[in-house]
Amino acid sequence: MTVSIVLFTSDLRLHDNPVLCAALRDADRIVPLFVYDDGLRATGFAVPNRRAFLADCLEDLDSELRKRGGRLVVRGGDVVEQVRKLAKETEAVALHVAGGVSRYATRREERLRGALEGSGCRLVVHDAVITAVTPGELLPAGKDHYAVFTPYFRRWSAAGVRDVVAAPRKVRVADVSSDPVLPRAEITGVSPGLDTGGESTGRRLLRAWLSGGIAGYEDGQDDVAGDATSRLSPHLHFGTLSAAEVVHRALREGSSGARAFVRQLAWRDFHHQVLAARPQSAARDYRSHGDRWRTDKKETAAWLNGRTGYPFVDAAMRQLRHQGWMHNRGRLVVASFLTKTLYVDWRVGARHFLSLLVDGDVANNQMNWQWAAGTGTDTRPNRVLNPVIQGKRFDPDGSYVRRWVPELADVPKRYIHEPWKLPDKDRARLDYPDPIVELTEGRARFEQARGV
Repeated sequence: MTVSIVLFTSDLRLHDNPVLCAALRDADRIVPLFVYDDGLRATGFAVPNRRAFLADCLEDLDSELRKRGGRLVVRGGDVVEQVRKLAKETEAVALHVAGGVSRYATRREERLRGALEGSGCRLVVHDAVITAVTPGELLPAGKDHYAVFTPYFRRWSAAGVRDVVAAPRKVRVADVSSDPVLPRAEITGVSPGLDTGGESTGRRLLRAWLSGGIAGYEDGQDDVAGDATSRLSPHLHFGTLSAAEVVHRALREGSSGARAFVRQLAWRDFHHQVLAARPQSAARDYRSHGDRWRTDKKETAAWLNGRTGYPFVDAAMRQLRHQGWMHNRGRLVVASFLTKTLYVDWRVGARHFLSLLVDGDVANNQMNWQWAAGTGTDTRPNRVLNPVIQGKRFDPDGSYVRRWVPELADVPKRYIHEPWKLPDKDRARLDYPDPIVELTEGRARFEQARGV
């Protein structure tokens, strides 16, 4: 009897999982393995919200495997050491794993290759499992990646996405021991409004999205109060949904909303190919402007706690803390405010987002923060988003602000994004701060620092 190991990482699903399907073809039995990796805990990436969502994902994955005659094998410790031990124990002929682009993922691949060398267990790395198109597959002439999204998107659209593979009907698992899955209920510090994880939930959300909301996405994607978004980003991050399958099914829907949604999925691939080519961009400026960032603990604390005095910024920051998620328009506005109005280092914001976001992904989080800060791929690096104008445009009646900033619940519409303009007697009754900085002052300071 031959055995192959499937190392689940960011592909916690049975549908459209080329890693799992290849392992099943490769041997008589498989070991569907997930390792609670000490290395991820050491990097600080295993924060409560993602650990809780992960617990849901693993429970669901185990349940779906059991329906097919299998089960999930869970181990704790160093991922490479656990794989090495399991390969020796089962005399595995192959280890199958999805390719990744972060420094951690590429280092893990290198360590696995070294640990398995000469063992009789070959390492098989599968591309286009985490993304729709393999990072590095599409290259401009003479360069190692696309630095501008529009030409990348043209190539991405023309190249097409790989075919979707069916979920296995039967899974034959080798007899090995397993640790228990950590229940979500035992994880502390989780945001109270965190969504549920798992492939079953992700597929249910996808069906609902394709049958309803996606058609209106082009017009409604920035409606922060209506929240006319898919909410699929955590499932794409954990791989409970396949990006390739989502692209195929969205394009079959055929509406202009579906095409606008697919464009956002291409942005996800774009950031992965940037990080694959420039891994140092996770921590260093992709395009430096020689910024001498300010350090103001009081202003930064106000931003972190949603007490800046700018209602749209504060609403988004409070949504993040409560749900472990933030509307994309909110992400753009709060990032611009921190980096350009307060002129605080984008890494401060990126770390805070990664401490709470359930969809916290190194490629998209870091590269989006750099885009907002003007140190990334934005072709207009000095643009500044005015939170008052953004609020009036994308939350015109103030419903989003009133939901997340209840201190302003009774403020009339005309003042909801500028409460400092209220008559003095009404303003005095508010338990809400004055703006921590004048927008004109912040912009002038930023432009002077950048030499604009």
